[in-house]
Amino acid sequence: MSSSPLSLKRRSLLIGCGALVLMSDRALAAPAAPRRLSLRNQHTGETFEGPYRDASGPLPDAMADLSKLLRDHRANKEGPIDVGTLDFLADIMEAVGEPKATILSAFRTPETNAMLAARSLGVAEHSQHLLGRALDITLPSRLPDAHRSALELKRGGVGWYPRSHFLHIDTGPLRSWEMFGQNLDGLFAPGIRGARPRTVSQRMQLHRALARRQLLGRR
Repeated sequence: MSSSPLSLKRRSLLIGCGALVLMSDRALAAPAAPRRLSLRNQHTGETFEGPYRDASGPLPDAMADLSKLLRDHRANKEGPIDVGTLDFLADIMEAVGEPKATILSAFRTPETNAMLAARSLGVAEHSQHLLGRALDITLPSRLPDAHRSALELKRGGVGWYPRSHFLHIDTGPLRSWEMFGQNLDGLFAPGIRGARPRTVSQRMQLHRALARRQLLGRR
């Protein structure tokens, strides 16, 4: 099937603006009306507000702005943008009636991800953040409702961090987990509840065990 002149022009503009836009299977159905987002990057204070895609696909100027907003601020490097992940977030926000979201983490370079994995239990070595397919976000209110809505949408990965008050979403494989909540306690050996595994390998084993336990619990 040949592309229309408008589609070819849109694609050229997206390439020209420097944003590698990923269109996953979950993002193939273009909306009839423009989709909008209102986002703030907690680390840089930068904001985005307005439409990011329409019936013809992603909007080049918006993708350029979002590529900057969602960059790895530690390395100051921009990465790819998965439109399906933006749609996932927009649908969650619409479901809970929250017009604005704060971005805590988006694209990560391998160096940043390795640094975070060495510090935190909940960072995967092969994170979807490396591919531009993941967002860590918080909302002014109704974050637990956003977590439930994300699970109901079944778009990909959903990580719930209630003690740190944020939600991870991605358009990778369908899975879910909760960190630092009640479901984590039973995975620690008696007498060392709350102790953190020291190595990345130990942390990832715990991460996978938690995800597997929750998956089996819903069958």
